[in-house]
Amino acid sequence: MLQLLASGLQLWIRSQCEAVKELEIQLHGSALNLLRGRLDGVSLMARQVVYQGLEIELVQLQSDPLRIQVAGVLRGQPVQLEHAFLIRGTVAFTANGLSSSLNRPSWRDLSDQLGDQLLGLGPLRQLRIAGDILIVAAEAQGEAQLMELETRPEADQGSVVIRDLNGQLRGRLPMDPNIHIERATLEADMLQLQGKARVSP
Repeated sequence: MLQLLASGLQLWIRSQCEAVKELEIQLHGSALNLLRGRLDGVSLMARQVVYQGLEIELVQLQSDPLRIQVAGVLRGQPVQLEHAFLIRGTVAFTANGLSSSLNRPSWRDLSDQLGDQLLGLGPLRQLRIAGDILIVAAEAQGEAQLMELETRPEADQGSVVIRDLNGQLRGRLPMDPNIHIERATLEADMLQLQGKARVSP
């Protein structure tokens, strides 16, 4: 039954994404507790995910214990959750993936907003990572070369802020109120965000 539920979750996650190259799900708990509608938690690892036009290189998540309606699953219905729960984990983005995402129509407003905040013009055209520095670039009208700014991202009050190398606040990413970012770093040539999110049924 645990395997049946895991397979159902995999199918559901893939149906919510435009692309998922690699996906692993592990359910924690016993079959007996599952029959009682309780699951100790779910671990998820995915690579090269595209969700709502956003390219994510790596996703690693761990949920709190869950309460589910088992009867529907046994009848082949989608998983129904009884209560909201927390997930914690890490998502990582490559510079190429972020650049590609921000140049898509679905993320154009954010690209314009960040370009205006960081460089006074937009949209952002390119992002690069060099060690612990995030380089953002936008195109100025009539200029052949992109304008660039060296920055560092950090977590601040549950969101992500971008500061220049002098420490001056230049931009803040809009954040869903159910998501709380606890750490933002540049590691292994990727922007890595650690935090938690509240998921409601």
